Amino acid sequence: MKEFMDICLEAAHAGGEVLTQMCGSFTTREKSPKDLVTDADFKSQETIRDIVTRAFPQHDFVAEEVMDGASTTLTANRASEYCWIVDPLDGTMNYVHQMPGYAVSIALCQGDRLLVGAVYDPVADECFTASAGAGAQRNGKPIRPSDCQQLAEGLIAVSLPAEFPRGSLEIARLIEVLHAAQAIRRLGSAALNLCYMAMGRLDGYWATAVKPWDVAAGALVVQEAGAVLTDFRGGPFKLDNPPFAAAATPAVHRELLETLARAEQ
Repeated sequence: MKEFMDICLEAAHAGGEVLTQMCGSFTTREKSPKDLVTDADFKSQETIRDIVTRAFPQHDFVAEEVMDGASTTLTANRASEYCWIVDPLDGTMNYVHQMPGYAVSIALCQGDRLLVGAVYDPVADECFTASAGAGAQRNGKPIRPSDCQQLAEGLIAVSLPAEFPRGSLEIARLIEVLHAAQAIRRLGSAALNLCYMAMGRLDGYWATAVKPWDVAAGALVVQEAGAVLTDFRGGPFKLDNPPFAAAATPAVHRELLETLARAEQ
């Protein structure tokens, strides 16, 4: 496991260095309405892929951006039981506007099991890591979620789609949690939201419009830290179908699921 984590960390920091070097000097385009991509995304991904494939040339590589040598789906024909899942820049909108709140996210899975993960925030110089069965860390020190026991006392994060119509279920869910929780934040990075929850900065988080590369590493950090992560019905979290609800404690998680479900009534 250590050799996997060593490469994961090397690649995450190298990708973060690319983002730092290119900050303010990149070009931007829309992949779809309100969904941005920069040439820094591509350069970071290329750097990460080179490190990973040099170390493990037989492993599969799945990432957000369409590039030679990278698949963008977990369901493609797999050549290996091992698969690296990479978001070279999670929080592109923040990055484009030179705001903090973006990160590199890298995870390795074996079949359906996440083995190692790293989320690196180059602005704060914070690296969140986890290995299966070995707990979660921030900059090498163990982390745990908060002990919040009531949704009404919780700071809850949400990731919303880039676009959604008025009167949509997304809006209904947001309103329900807005009334039930102490406060809500939309911070712009799914990977960092999960890590913040794992270390107690947030007490809960839900997301419906995320992809595996957004949440693979963060999901392992959350689970290894001891928080609760499920699908919207309380079933097991599935990386190939990643919409989820997560919370620091079982009590808050139960309330969060009940509150989200009220939006469908």
